[in-house]
Amino acid sequence: MADSAAAASQREGGIGFFGLVGLVVSSCIGTGVFALTGQLAQVASPGGVLVSWLVVGVGFLMLALSLNNLVVKKPELSSIYAYAQDGFGPFAGFVSGWGYWLSAWLGNVAFATILASTIGFFFPYFLPGNNIGSILLGSLVNWVLVVLVIRGVESASFLNALIMVVKVAALAVFVLFCGVSFKAGVFTADFWGNVHDAAVAAGTAGKGAAPLGDVATQIKNCLITMMWVFIGVEGASVVTSRARRRSEAGTATVVGLLIVVAVYLGASLLPYGVMPYQKVAKLSYPAMLYVFEKVAPGWGGAFIAIAMLVSGFGCWLSFTLLPAEVTQRMSEDHLLGSWWGRLNGHGAPRNSLVVVGVCTQLFMASLLFTQDAYNFALSMCTVSIAITWALAAAFQAKLSLERHEAGQAVIGLVATVFLVMGTVLSGWQYLLMCCLGYIPGLFFFVAGRREAGKSVFARQDVTVAIIIVAAAIAAVVLLALGVMSF
Repeated sequence: MADSAAAASQREGGIGFFGLVGLVVSSCIGTGVFALTGQLAQVASPGGVLVSWLVVGVGFLMLALSLNNLVVKKPELSSIYAYAQDGFGPFAGFVSGWGYWLSAWLGNVAFATILASTIGFFFPYFLPGNNIGSILLGSLVNWVLVVLVIRGVESASFLNALIMVVKVAALAVFVLFCGVSFKAGVFTADFWGNVHDAAVAAGTAGKGAAPLGDVATQIKNCLITMMWVFIGVEGASVVTSRARRRSEAGTATVVGLLIVVAVYLGASLLPYGVMPYQKVAKLSYPAMLYVFEKVAPGWGGAFIAIAMLVSGFGCWLSFTLLPAEVTQRMSEDHLLGSWWGRLNGHGAPRNSLVVVGVCTQLFMASLLFTQDAYNFALSMCTVSIAITWALAAAFQAKLSLERHEAGQAVIGLVATVFLVMGTVLSGWQYLLMCCLGYIPGLFFFVAGRREAGKSVFARQDVTVAIIIVAAAIAAVVLLALGVMSF
């Protein structure tokens, strides 16, 4: 018995501690960090951003530890939506999986807008990332990637390694140069935003300036943007199953998340010591390009832009594959019809990939009518995956209570409350829009269950389905009345 326990806790040829930390960091840091400093400067002062990172960092550490624990306790569950399915039934599994599917291809729309904005650094025509030229460029990339994945071209390990090196190197150079150029007086000049709000009240803050509000308001307004850059944290949970020693996986998760938060702190806060955050807020997306051009004139902006283009293309390729992969697995679990899971001669789920391409295309075209295309796309993406995260964290709490593991139950409960409250407080309008995206999914779920001869809804599922439909109707009505606008 002791020998088997030792074998379970130590794997031959598994990944060591530092390798595990690297996997956690690489799974979290994506393209969002490059636009982060400008987005946060629009809604919070340096002090507000600092406190917000503390709140969000704790929340996502609880989520990462929850997912890490579930991998250990439920190793047979290989998909993120499987936690909801195992804990709360097939319909909950569908709600979780469909939310992940929505989030994955909506992320592509965010990539399209930010990449077009990045190209706008060289060719201003493409600014702000949602004009006709940007949509056409994004459409071309969208369908090229869909065709590549349909033909069996997936994200190779070499490509992933290249993207990671480019991303980390660019961020390291940026943080280093901004650290050298950092001026404490600039950073602390309006640390809590009181001067800015007084100027807004007096009418001297400039056209379009809005008050930041108190610290609680600033934290609320930072949440969606900060949650966006943690998409990928669910991928960190796989490190446990790959660990040489499972006892190291939990520590690696904590250390990795602390490194991620430190990187985000440096990338988002140091620029406020280079120029006042009010000026950073007015820069075009992604603000990091223009901040670094000021720090390193002549080459800084181009350096970050090239790194962003490489990183963004790689992320877009991965996020083309992910939504098709999750619907394929949902089809195998009879949460969707078999049509979604059919593979072509290259072993790719062609039907699912075509649907991803069409949905991305339609949503991309709708960005012509939004005032802030990038924030709209990332907010929709974040709220969608927050549903998946919250259900997984709730399962962590439920499982731990059943096993009388009080500490793990508290971790799951804190993660669940953080995700639910954060989404409702800062993104309720996007949550309603997300429910609108569930309407076609409900029909596919019913068809899939009937095709497999399975029961469709349990009694509690009917209530949840009614709430989703009611929220979707509310979204349409509020949009028509102009109460909601994007």
